[in-house]
Order: sequence, then C-alpha cells, then structure tokens
Amino acid sequence: MNKSIILTLGAVLISSAFSQLLATPFPPDPSLIPIDGGVSLLVAVCVGYGVKKIYDSRKDSNTQSK
Repeated sequence: MNKSIILTLGAVLISSAFSQLLATPFPPDPSLIPIDGGVSLLVAVCVGYGVKKIYDSRKDSNTQSK
C-alpha cells in the first residue's frame, strides 16, 4: 500500500511538472525586444546627473579656495 501511494504521488508530480514545461512559451527573439527608448533615456539622465555632480563639486571647491 505504501509503495502504491509513493508511485501515485510521483506520477502526479512528474505529470504536473511536465504540463508546466509544455505550457511555458518560448522566449522571444532577442532582436525583437525594444531596448532603444528606455535605455537611451536612462543613459541620458545618468550622464546629466553625473555632469551636474561634477559641476557642483568644482563650484564648491572654487568657493572654498577663495
């Protein structure tokens, strides 16, 4: 009896895992993923923020040295 429960439970687990694998769609082709808009905007914002930090740092060092 114990052996039949283990076999039944194993069959259920294997079949549920197999059905999940079949239900999962394939990932899209990497060339179809639109990256241009968001990443370009993020890079532009990061560059602008970096330039502002450098400008503020130089401005503070010039006022302290006078």
